[in-house]
Amino acid sequence: MTITGKLLINGEWIDGQAGSYRAVDPATGQELSPALGKASTEQVKQAVAAAEAASSTFRRMSVQKRAGFLRACAEEIMALGEPLVERAMAETGLPRARIEGERGRTCGQLNLFADTILKGDFLDVRIDTALPDRQPLPRPDLRYMNQAIGPVVVFGASNFPLAFSVAGGDTASALAAGCPVLVKGHSSHPGTSELVAQAIAKAARVTGMPAGAFSLLMGSGREVGTALVSAPEVKAVGFTGSFAGGMTLVRLAAERPEPIPVFTEMGSLNPVVLLPEALDRDAEKLAEGFIGSLNMGVGQFCTNPGLVLGIGSPALDRFVASAARHLAQQPAGVMLNEGIRQAYSQGVASISSQPGVNKTAVGEEPEGKSGFCGQPTLLTVSATDFIANHALAEEMFGPASLLVSCRNSGELLAALKSLGGQLTGTIHAAAGEMAGYDELIDVLSQRVGRLLVNGFPTGVEVCHAMNHGGPFPATSDVRFTSVGTAAIQRFLRPICLQNYPGDLFPEPLQDSNPLNIWRLVNGELSKAAL
Repeated sequence: MTITGKLLINGEWIDGQAGSYRAVDPATGQELSPALGKASTEQVKQAVAAAEAASSTFRRMSVQKRAGFLRACAEEIMALGEPLVERAMAETGLPRARIEGERGRTCGQLNLFADTILKGDFLDVRIDTALPDRQPLPRPDLRYMNQAIGPVVVFGASNFPLAFSVAGGDTASALAAGCPVLVKGHSSHPGTSELVAQAIAKAARVTGMPAGAFSLLMGSGREVGTALVSAPEVKAVGFTGSFAGGMTLVRLAAERPEPIPVFTEMGSLNPVVLLPEALDRDAEKLAEGFIGSLNMGVGQFCTNPGLVLGIGSPALDRFVASAARHLAQQPAGVMLNEGIRQAYSQGVASISSQPGVNKTAVGEEPEGKSGFCGQPTLLTVSATDFIANHALAEEMFGPASLLVSCRNSGELLAALKSLGGQLTGTIHAAAGEMAGYDELIDVLSQRVGRLLVNGFPTGVEVCHAMNHGGPFPATSDVRFTSVGTAAIQRFLRPICLQNYPGDLFPEPLQDSNPLNIWRLVNGELSKAAL
């Protein structure tokens, strides 16, 4: 497959009608070929209409067929081979191992969602059979299940060209739920986006999916994104990116005549708490692990450890000194695009200029002047200054972190209480040490979606038990995850059928239970036929 620069609408590849642009290699700053088309407002309307036309068929399609489609998507993405890897490397500056690993994760989660829907648990089937003789009033036959919410808009993320992009977790979970997906591809990796979309389009043809079940649109986030979210046929949105971008979509969706849910993941400081005994025992080892996590992917992970907190002591001093030594040896890394590099530089400059903040260590200068490079940076501040200045809780998206030195456990607790919602929180503790920090654990757990012990937050496992979400402003809805099989719940809604004709029941509600799934029948879990 070759990159054509076209858009995928209703199963057809067509030229964009709103001009063109080229991707940029962030390692060199040079433009890449070919020119890529932008969608016009009319083309957005066509794609949305196609998704709406496909919605009923796709929603009612058997889970076996949808699972086959998801597996076919994974197979076709792998079949793209080396051209996909090379293009993703050229458009992102990410190394081969990262791209190949992300490709594996992307295909793995497609297959995981295929397995998940075949088990049927996501349907949450509940049946209360009729009690015609109940006094004083009879009970009707009631049958409840989840069904697809409708067409979903997915915004590709800049920092994961595969796993959070065209065929990423939002797309996989929405397709698994039975929702047509309209992807707004990210301008940082448009060629990669098209190649993946070609694989999905082929999988859709091979497995007999309706043409409008998947579309790829490129262009301005302000124009194309606004048109997609505003379209009345669209019923939900998935977004991973900046706080400003996410909140723009939230407001836009709320102002529609029919407001719709927007599931955003908007970044996080991911506080790491170093308890005294753990520091005293392993200060240097913790510092090395921290710098490795901080600099992973040039710090461009939403789970990057951007905030470290500890109680002042000789052990904390050893941690800071060791972290500074390790960081000073880290080279400047290629960032995903010029905008991210600029925002990172401005963010570090802004935090560095705040009262009480010290620039403790900086990584190596970038070699040459080409490309979009960011230097690793470690800043330090007292808890007193941190608590008094909300500007210090702003995310620096990149390889930078702020260490907060607290005078005592009370000040450490106050610093944590000053934080907003986060994706993750981490505690490093010696054996048995956490037992003395009940209030700290409670405060931190109320502010995060995932609480880690003796680890670092970078690395998000794709599995059934993962929660990649958190209280606002980390996400726009604390109840949901964007990673793991529970992500499918974002794109479902319940329906209850009362006294419905038995011969018209959808398969999950039929008396014979043809799917052989677990159902809550009169308050008891059962796979038995009625």
